[in-house]
Amino acid sequence: MVTKDFYTSEEYLKKNPDWHVGASPWKTGSILQMLQRNRLTPKTVCEIGCGAGEILRLLQQQLPVDSVFDGYEISPQAYKLAQERENERLHFHLADFLEEQNAHFDLILMIDVLEHFENCFSVLRDIKPRSDYKIFFIPLDISVITVLRNELIDYRHATGHLHFFTRDVILEVLKDAGYDILDTFYTLPPLDPSPWNSQPQKIARKGIRLVKRGFQRLPGQLLYTIHKDFAVRFWGGWKLVVLAK
Repeated sequence: MVTKDFYTSEEYLKKNPDWHVGASPWKTGSILQMLQRNRLTPKTVCEIGCGAGEILRLLQQQLPVDSVFDGYEISPQAYKLAQERENERLHFHLADFLEEQNAHFDLILMIDVLEHFENCFSVLRDIKPRSDYKIFFIPLDISVITVLRNELIDYRHATGHLHFFTRDVILEVLKDAGYDILDTFYTLPPLDPSPWNSQPQKIARKGIRLVKRGFQRLPGQLLYTIHKDFAVRFWGGWKLVVLAK
């Protein structure tokens, strides 16, 4: 059973040593795309489960100069990384946001976080009144390929995901929790967002893996140009960005 200790101890850090900092530019770009599509310019932004804080740091560079950002994180290891990014308008808290009182923001971000909560319905209902808008970043782990390869259990132990979603399932979950869905789109992660190791042998091996993964992805990406929903359900690998209120 994946528990809170998975994040507060060093276990998650060992399995994800950069705490996904390398993926932050891509995730930030997707958040900005959603904001631009819906003409939103939030002045107060909160990220629940902010990790090393890189997404908020990058958002601060793109949003109006009077915007204020707060990140909440329960992992001491991630919080230590986030503190290095703090400034007068960017603050991090080693705390459980669900235990905070009277906190309200224009926008709450849950980026690759909801699937880690044991009771996602309770979390969704709890945060609903705490912001005008929410942006969710949801991994669509269930696909024909992941089921045929029986990959979900291994992925659960590596990432701590307690729930696996398809697009239709997560939208139903959000609606059941009382949310209005305003906009959605798919986004595909970079092949390998983690930093490259400086040792030449490891760089070479990593390069070979990237080429191999690129070829493995190609059929799914070609299918995506024909029918997006079918490609995502069959091939997998995409994530869903959701704007809700």
